[in-house]
Amino acid sequence: MNRNRYTFIFSLLIIISLFVSCQKEETHGQGGYDTLSAPVSYDDIILTEETSVYNEPTLEYTVYRVKKDDYIGNIAKQYGVTEDTIISVNGVKQSRLIQIGDYFKIPSMPGIMYTVRADGETVESICSKYEIASDKCARVNSLEQKVALKAGTTLFLPDAELDWVTRQEINGDLFTRPLRRGYYFSSYYGWRSNPFSGKRTFHGGIDMACPAGTPIYAALVGTVSRAGYDTVYGNFVEVKHHSGYKTLYAHMTEIRVKKGQSVTTGTIVGTVGTTGLSTGNHLHFAVYKNGKSMDPRRLWK
Repeated sequence: MNRNRYTFIFSLLIIISLFVSCQKEETHGQGGYDTLSAPVSYDDIILTEETSVYNEPTLEYTVYRVKKDDYIGNIAKQYGVTEDTIISVNGVKQSRLIQIGDYFKIPSMPGIMYTVRADGETVESICSKYEIASDKCARVNSLEQKVALKAGTTLFLPDAELDWVTRQEINGDLFTRPLRRGYYFSSYYGWRSNPFSGKRTFHGGIDMACPAGTPIYAALVGTVSRAGYDTVYGNFVEVKHHSGYKTLYAHMTEIRVKKGQSVTTGTIVGTVGTTGLSTGNHLHFAVYKNGKSMDPRRLWK
């Protein structure tokens, strides 16, 4: 009798337990919240379908110290920016001359620095020239797109790149060498003792000594602006290039081009000689930008 009573009570408990379990399964997802619209938490940020998320671009800088075997390209890759970015932000003049221990500022996004050239420029007009988004640029610099800016104002232009000429100048890849082989530098650019007067004078080019008759090539695409004879330079050729550049080739034995002729880096403009005021067979090669002489070795491959 007692045994039957215990069996009945045990069976009743099992039935009640099963009933409660079924009720929980039926109400799950209905009584509290719909799982499709439930908030999902990621690192304390709660997102729902009504939430509008916008990542505002911010410009921040990291300081990097140059190590052995570093070059601008691998530093840029490490930080996810471009070579132009590091060159521009840090005012690098010659990319091949960075030194171990130099410090670079690395921005948090690719782009370049820009200095407003004249009163009245706007973020919108500047970005139009560089073909970049003006709204992003305005946010990064905390400026209005159409507000007139003053000359000298410095901006960071996200996603902008340096122009080709500037990049080639800095990387030392703008010009090719006018002599292909068999030469040595007999005099460099800069102050020196004049071989004729003995006085200290400025040498506005470089002298490349080699045998007479060696072909001289144009160092960059351009147009011959002058060709003739000068008492100092002897037989010479001057070539006008883009971006305010000119090159001079002097002391030649023979001139092989004429004024107005278009030239490429494969054009022979003349041959090496010792005409004019010269101490021996060599090419005097000079580079000018907007009338000012530059060291050619900074600008060629």
